[in-house]
Amino acid sequence: MKPIAIFRHSPTEGAGYFALFLNRHAIPWQMIHIDQGEAVPADAAVFSGLVFMGGPMSVNDDLPWMPKVAALIRDAVARDIPLLGHCLGGQLMSKALGGAVTKNPVKELGWGEVTVADNVAAHEWFGDIKRFDSFHWHGETFSLPPGAVPLLSSPYCANQAYAIGKHLGMQCHVEMTEQMIHDWCENGADEIAANLHSPAVQSAEIMQAQMHDKLPGLHDVAERLYRHWLQGLAH
Repeated sequence: MKPIAIFRHSPTEGAGYFALFLNRHAIPWQMIHIDQGEAVPADAAVFSGLVFMGGPMSVNDDLPWMPKVAALIRDAVARDIPLLGHCLGGQLMSKALGGAVTKNPVKELGWGEVTVADNVAAHEWFGDIKRFDSFHWHGETFSLPPGAVPLLSSPYCANQAYAIGKHLGMQCHVEMTEQMIHDWCENGADEIAANLHSPAVQSAEIMQAQMHDKLPGLHDVAERLYRHWLQGLAH
């Protein structure tokens, strides 16, 4: 089986629970460290799937690797190689496939409930799950690219996830681990402090206090999504 490529755009925003999931299922994967200057592959066909993690940058920033990632995303779709995007990753997919990324009405930082859409694609991805508490860390939002079906929404962000066939793009973070939450709270302390007036922003203390109760449920959701995504892998 060809490896899954996982793109890391920030040292603290790695594969998280997704890597644990792949290792448990003995599925080969390769990390591509965009944050360390590693080259973006030109050919999606050397991988069975492409996974894009989060990052603090905007997809609208003028960064040299972004056009190459956009081309790779379009190449993967043309070759029917499944894509999976987490937060920035979902935004990269959206923009590359004809959507737009703009400022969200408010920042979402911390735990918040998302609601599963009532459509066939949402039932395929989420089964009987109607809503769950996800983790959030974003100030921008994507529009649905052509052909996309909405899967998730939250009170503060209308588009939290979408599917285009076997491709899944998410605004929220289902890949979180305790260590990632600790790291983000430490590195993002100034961002949290500057936005505590927002109804969708929690303090670091609340985020960390709630994670022990909320992470098991989030991992259950991630397991379901990742298992469904695996069904589309190119072997």
